Amino acid sequence: MPRSPDSVGLPALRRSGAVTELQFLYECLTQEPTQLRPIAERMGLTVQAASHSYRQLSRAGLVEVRDGHYRPTVRGIEQLHAALDHLAEDVASRLDRLHVIRATRAVAGERLRTGERVSLELRDGILTARRGGSGASRGTVAAGARAGALVEIGDLEGIVPIVPATVSVYPLGPEEIADPRLPDRLRALARGINGGQLAAVGLEAVHAVRSATPRPIVRFAVAESCRAASRVGVPTTVVVARDALPQLLAAFSEPEPPPLQVTPLPGGGRRRAP
Repeated sequence: MPRSPDSVGLPALRRSGAVTELQFLYECLTQEPTQLRPIAERMGLTVQAASHSYRQLSRAGLVEVRDGHYRPTVRGIEQLHAALDHLAEDVASRLDRLHVIRATRAVAGERLRTGERVSLELRDGILTARRGGSGASRGTVAAGARAGALVEIGDLEGIVPIVPATVSVYPLGPEEIADPRLPDRLRALARGINGGQLAAVGLEAVHAVRSATPRPIVRFAVAESCRAASRVGVPTTVVVARDALPQLLAAFSEPEPPPLQVTPLPGGGRRRAP
């Protein structure tokens, strides 16, 4: 059962036949069978398959028939112990990196009572708890809370589904910046943002958006903010000066960017003659 120094623990089990060889050695060490059939039955193999495993391990000097019993050799025992030790260390290391969350805090979407079953979901990027245990992620209220308050949720089950949100980009060219209808168009755009954030890139775009709406505007680290918001299901509307558009899009060129949509600002078209 050859083993590469760089292939131990779980990766070593990817090699074809590796699991079968370990099981065969283990059975021989712990049971010392006199026939292959009991080994085959415990391993869920045919006798022919068990015989094939024996021949391979025997040729490698890892197993033998001694005093009428199938037994691992000294080298086979060493290989088995080493493989299982590496496997145990690898699994333990991986488990240490897994953070199993059994309790969390959320915002109460409505008045909740102690002991009630609730479903958890992301609303505007905020973990929210509502009555009912039919959601993809569920838990139990540890202590009652009024609507809008933080509430402790225990006995967590399932995973909160998160769909990455779209980043909608609206470039502004010089002709649109000079359009007297631009403030109305931007106000309409801002009113249509439900549960998302508004951002602006470039001096002209920032000035136009700030002049049109009192809504908070993301102006710094816009790409990073868009990515972070998208990961928790919050969409972002970005108004960008056309000359700043290439730089903005380049900031999303890394692997797994958020969904992007670049479209003209609504409400354009030819103006009517006075």
